[in-house]
Amino acid sequence: MMSTRILGRSGIEVSALGMGCWAIGGPFWSGDQPLGWGEVDDEESVRAVRRALDLGVTFFDTANVYGCGHSERVLGRALGADRDRAVIATKWGNLFDEQTRQKGGRDTTPAGVRTALEASLRRLGTDYIDLYQLHVGDLPVPAALDLVPALDEAVKAGSIRGYAWSTDDSERVAAFAEASVSVTAVQHDFSVLNDDQPMLDVCDRFDLASVNRGPLAMGLLTGKYTADSRLGGDDVRGIAPEWMRYFVDGRPAPEWLARVDAVREILTSDGRTLVQGALGWLWARSPRTVPIPGCRTVAQVEENAGALERGPLTAEQVAQIASLLGR
Repeated sequence: MMSTRILGRSGIEVSALGMGCWAIGGPFWSGDQPLGWGEVDDEESVRAVRRALDLGVTFFDTANVYGCGHSERVLGRALGADRDRAVIATKWGNLFDEQTRQKGGRDTTPAGVRTALEASLRRLGTDYIDLYQLHVGDLPVPAALDLVPALDEAVKAGSIRGYAWSTDDSERVAAFAEASVSVTAVQHDFSVLNDDQPMLDVCDRFDLASVNRGPLAMGLLTGKYTADSRLGGDDVRGIAPEWMRYFVDGRPAPEWLARVDAVREILTSDGRTLVQGALGWLWARSPRTVPIPGCRTVAQVEENAGALERGPLTAEQVAQIASLLGR
């Protein structure tokens, strides 16, 4: 059984599997564009977090903007007195209104770091955050480097233990990692459908953890969706924004469904579910990977955590998948 990994050069030990907390924030919007995953039951979300802890999952990833503050509040309530058993990652950079649940603009200034951090600490009910992540993936490098003194100051004060950038640009990550030893991870889109060797190379170069968002390709790798599936209007996949490639007009994109079908047999070998195979592929790609599949029910947590018992795929299976997908 493979149960833990190290969160880059911070030395913080985390479970090899995290829990993504975007969905438990519930609906939120940018104008008419949904950014959440539909309605959610807060009590079930709390039970899911508690069940994850019971199953050995210690890493919880959220963002201040998820549900416009609601995800952080629910996670803080769920962890309660067990906060020190958990490693909390959250993000900043986006502005929002908690009352209207509308996302606004951005604040990527040093002063914005301090304001957002204080607000996240309050919502989470904690006096420190383990991993604080810049949530603006396309921020120019000079602007990101301007944030380093404020972030290092927060590390020195004990408000955060380390920080990271949520971006898919490996050159941005390299520049950030060079600026401070407190940069300890990158959060990037990484799944069996979207391999990312350049980012793994940067992680190896700077001793960073690879925190994997989208490890189940926005749900395609759960096996729940077919060509006939249709997502609702309050789901980010239902009215897909420009960056969403796996769903078009609320339906799974046929070319991506075909790729899932191509690798399904290998991913579900050895008694794994499709989800467990997709997570096992990520663990096989690097000892630095920490996938954070989104969960909002106890059943989802239990299926994901079952992957820990199965561990990584074999090198041969990874090679077969690469061949099937033409990589």
